[in-house]
This record gives sequence, structure tokens and C-alpha cells, in this order.
Amino acid sequence: MVGAGWLVIMDDWLGRGGPGGAMLGFFIGALLLLPIALTYGRMVRMIPDAGAEVAYTERVFPPVVSFAAGWMMVIGNLLARLFPDMNAVVLYTVAGKAITLPRLLAGLALTTAIGVVNYRGIRLSARFQNVTTLGLLACFALFVALGIGRGAPANAEPLFAPAGTFVSILLVLQIVPYFLTGFESIPKASEEALPDLRPGTLSRVITAALLSGGLFYVVIVGVVAWVYPWTDLVRNHLGTDAAFARAFGTPWIARLVLVAAVLSLFKVFNGNFVAGTRLLYALGRRGLLPSAVGAVNPSFGTPGMAIALVAIPTGAAAFLGDAVLVPISEVGAAVGAMGWCATCLAFLALARRSRQTGGMMSAAIGVFVSVAIILIKAIPSVPGSFSRVEWIALLGWCALGGGVLLWRLLLTTSRPDPAPTSPSGRDR
Repeated sequence: MVGAGWLVIMDDWLGRGGPGGAMLGFFIGALLLLPIALTYGRMVRMIPDAGAEVAYTERVFPPVVSFAAGWMMVIGNLLARLFPDMNAVVLYTVAGKAITLPRLLAGLALTTAIGVVNYRGIRLSARFQNVTTLGLLACFALFVALGIGRGAPANAEPLFAPAGTFVSILLVLQIVPYFLTGFESIPKASEEALPDLRPGTLSRVITAALLSGGLFYVVIVGVVAWVYPWTDLVRNHLGTDAAFARAFGTPWIARLVLVAAVLSLFKVFNGNFVAGTRLLYALGRRGLLPSAVGAVNPSFGTPGMAIALVAIPTGAAAFLGDAVLVPISEVGAAVGAMGWCATCLAFLALARRSRQTGGMMSAAIGVFVSVAIILIKAIPSVPGSFSRVEWIALLGWCALGGGVLLWRLLLTTSRPDPAPTSPSGRDR
């Protein structure tokens, strides 16, 4: 769930809230999302299904609601990736941002590599995830320790952006859900978990993922503001690596930061790729998308068509460059909240049916938090609400989903679909 946003758009975070607003925004955001994570943990024990939001909502809502919940969660998983900053050989510009040949080739190569890794099986994907996570943590610990020894309190002044304490925190809170998205990806691999996995393990992992992600962002914002004057960083649109390089007067520390960012990039790209493909697979095997999307490769036990459908548009997104990063984070926060809200509502409905009382308070708080996230982005009078570009992106995605659903419904016949199969097959 920790991508490379902390490297390339740190200036946006600090510009929104200053170090105090950004740190409090991520801290409060993680706490607010905790009831949602707890609800996912209960749901994955009740319904261990790769469809996650789709599987949860179909138990209590019509199929169109399941489709909408899954479709909204796919957008974040499709687009939650960045590319290394290689600026030679400018090809063209998008929204004033240069698209360079090395960056474009790297994006396409990364997409292809992650697609092949996932096609070959979940075990290889899991090993790749473990290696990149451990590498990120090692690099992170090293440059944080070095940064604490080099910085000064004056660099972090003023603690909040000029807009004031409340607005500073609010502006950061609006994007926190996007950057903490990822804990809900764990249930999407539940069908491919080891057969002897203890009950409750995935539930604990979901909670741990959310809290550790929030802690990571709080620490990295604090260290960057401690190492280099954050007002200069915002004014000059510098990234985290540039801040460290200028503070230490040497490029080697920036290279260490970049290594951590690349590992983080690989990790989050792979994780989101798995989540996105499993959502499409779940929609396909339920007849909400063409049945081929829900088919499993007999050799590797992976949803080959779903993998291709995620890899192709993700590769195409490389041609847009990093001009779309901030709009994606804005839209991703809202659409992720829609999936979270649907899951919490499904839990409440299932708990009421079974007369279960445990977890209902957490789920109710999760609904409230999810709706609040959506409203602060949708209400124009709220500072930091959707811009015109973000509304176009959201409505376009909704229109595409509506078109796919309508097309599928028109093609639906009375002939029952073949029995669904689970991904993973022999590769656990």
C-alpha cells in the first residue's frame, strides 16, 4: 500500500498542510479507516472470496450493486503506480509535464514484467512482493536514521500551511484514503492462501497493513520536513530525493532514496495488479463481465484474461506520464471509499440477518467515514473538492462501467454459466 507518492509528490502533501497538517492528516486518516479495516477482517473470515467487495455485496444487494462496488475499486488498482523519474529524450507533454522516452519504456517494461510474474502464478508474485518489501524497509530505515541526524527544527517551521490548522489537516485527509488504499487487497488473495493458514491471520494482516502504512507516511513527512526547509521544497517543487541531496550536499543519499522508491514502486504495482485482476476475475465468473474474464489458466491457475485486461490499459496509462498523479489520488480516494462503504453495508446486512452483534459498531463507523470521504470530495464548497478534470475522470469511469454492465445484461441468456473455478489451482 506504500507506493512512490512519498517520493514524487511530497511537495503537494506539504503544500496542502505543512508538516504538521500532513502528519496529523495521515495519522488521523489511519485511525478513521481502522473500523473499515476491522470490518474487512471480519468479512474475509465469513466470505473468503477473491471478489472481496463483489462477493460481499452480492449476498445482500442486487448484482448491479456488486458490479458497481467492484468496478469502483478497480480504478484505484489499475492506476496506483508511478514510474521512475528519467527525463532524457522528451517526446511530448501532457498538461505541461514532459513524457520522456526512457520513462515511457520503463513503464511499459514494468507493466509487462508484472503481468508475466502474475500470469506465472501467485507464488512467484508473493515472493516478488516479499523481496521488494524487505528491501524498501531496509532502505527506509537507513535514510531516516541519517536524516534525523542531519536536520533541524527550524526546517519544519511553520508547522501548518497558510490556510490554517483545520483546513491544512482537511486538505491532507482528502487524499489519505488513496495512499492508504491496499489493506482491502488482502481479501482478494484469500482463495489463493495456503490451505493450512490459521483463521484470523488475514484479519490481523489487514489491520497491521493499515497501521504500518499510516506510520510510514507520518514518519517520512516528518523526516523530510526535518531535513530540508519544507517551504523551499514546496516553492521549488522538489521531491524527497532532491531534499535529501541538498541537505547532505551529495547525490548518494538521493540514490538511496530512489532505490527505496523503486522497490516501493514494484511492490505497490504488483500488489495492486493482483487486486485489480482478481476483481475483474470475480466480475467475470459472476457473469457481470464476459465469462472469459472469469476463466482460469489450467497450467498456472491464474486468471489470464483478467491479467491481460489490467495490463493493457495500465501500459497505455504510461503515455500520460506523471501529470495524472494528483488527479488520480483525488479520484482514487473517493472511489475507494465507495467500495469500503459497500463492504461495511454488506456486513451490517449480513450481521442483522444472522442476529450477530459483534462488529456492527465498527461497520457503522466505517459507513460514516466512507460517506464523509465521498462528500468532502463531491461538495464543491469544501476546500479541495473535485476539480473539473477529476469530475471528468470519475464520470468517465462510471460511464464505462455502466456501458459494460448494460452490454452484458443485453447479452445475458437463460443458459446457466459453467461452474466457477477459483484462481490459484495448483500454485499455492
